Amino acid sequence: MSEIPVAPLAASSRPGYLVVDDFLRGFVEARVLKTAFEVGLIDRLLEHGSGAVAALAPVVGLDQAGLRFLLDLLAAAGVTQEARGDIRLTRRFQEALRYRDLLEVKLDYAGFTINDFADLFTPLVQTPSGFTSKARLFELFDYRRALTYTFENYARTRMWVRLTSTLTRYEAAPCLDVHDLSKHRRMLDVGGNSGEFAVQACRRHPALQATVFDLPVICELGLDHVLAQAEGSRISFIQGDLRSQDLPGGYDLITFKSMLHDWPPQDALRFIEKAAQALAPGGTLLIYERGALEFAGQVPPMSMVPNLLFFRSYRSPQAYIEQLRSLGFQDIRQRDLQLDSTFFVLTARKPGG
Repeated sequence: MSEIPVAPLAASSRPGYLVVDDFLRGFVEARVLKTAFEVGLIDRLLEHGSGAVAALAPVVGLDQAGLRFLLDLLAAAGVTQEARGDIRLTRRFQEALRYRDLLEVKLDYAGFTINDFADLFTPLVQTPSGFTSKARLFELFDYRRALTYTFENYARTRMWVRLTSTLTRYEAAPCLDVHDLSKHRRMLDVGGNSGEFAVQACRRHPALQATVFDLPVICELGLDHVLAQAEGSRISFIQGDLRSQDLPGGYDLITFKSMLHDWPPQDALRFIEKAAQALAPGGTLLIYERGALEFAGQVPPMSMVPNLLFFRSYRSPQAYIEQLRSLGFQDIRQRDLQLDSTFFVLTARKPGG
């Protein structure tokens, strides 16, 4: 069978969850909003619907001058509105609170990395090794800590697993919208983290069984995560290190979700080769990644700061496409999704079956 030409397909509408980025445009807006969460102001207004300015100060532990300053900045950011001394959350912000877990994670992640961007942007673009040696970012994403069980390794790994799980919770849907998993029965998610991508896939497809292959500490955290979900009985974990191990066989779908960009190009291509060997004949290999960053004349919001620090890691899908062709894959398809930046979903079928 001849290969179907690669044909990008753009998403038709902006996912609703991206409303959170509207409140994370700049540093001032983000920092003010984080304080509003920290002092309990957001929860107070959510619980009571509104609050009088005079009564709010003692409740949230601010003096009148501090509260007034905070409220003025929140109003300017579109978070609150005031009428005759009565404070309410705007409808737009209440819409963003539907995705509160994502909003708070993005606030935390951007706050954690903002000093790297502010203090180390010159080495980031000039001497990548100098940036890597100094950036806090790589203290957070230290995969060596996911190899052995210690209290500190567990705590540190949990920090970034929370982040990546929350992002995946929302990024999974656009991918699952463009690739139909109903024909698959056994899925192996390589570097699948907490299992959140597998959870989302199994939730849509009750006949699907999923396995996550990842580092030992991550798998332990993942078990805790998926067992709390209704789909947990259909998701298992295999502890391993793909750098030194092969993948198990017998799967008709192998997925890489936001995993390959974490590794140098030669490692990423070697991982794909291992997946090709493990995949059942006739099975599908799926790669879901953020593409190279492009800005179309617009300054990115503060919520994108962590991604800006990884700008060298995000790749064009072309290298993956060429490798899949060289491995004999058929029906190679690329579909582009416009999320907070361009993602691509790359699928290919292994001959046989």
